[in-house]
Amino acid sequence: MKNNNIAVGLLGGLAVGTVLGILFAPAKGCETRKKIVDKSADLATSLKDSSSKLSSVISETINNFKNESQQLLGNSKEVIKAEIANTDNLKNMNKPMV
Repeated sequence: MKNNNIAVGLLGGLAVGTVLGILFAPAKGCETRKKIVDKSADLATSLKDSSSKLSSVISETINNFKNESQQLLGNSKEVIKAEIANTDNLKNMNKPMV
C-alpha cells in the first residue's frame, strides 16, 4: 500500500512538473499546446505501463497467497488426521479389558 502511494505521488509530481515546465517555457501558444498533447500522451502510456506492472505484481501476490494457503490447509488436514488417530489410540489404551 505504501509503495502504491509513493508511485502515485511520483507520477502526479511528474505530471505537474511537466505541465508547469511547458507552460513557463518561452514558446508560441501552438507549440506549447502541441507539447502538452505530446507529454500527455507520454504520461498516458507511462500510466498504462505502470498499471500493467502493478496488476501483474498483484496477480502474482494473490497466486502465491492462494498456493501457500492451499499448502497450509493440506498440512493442517494431515495434522488433524494424525491427532484424531492419536486420540483414538489413547481411547483404546484406556478401555478396560474384559
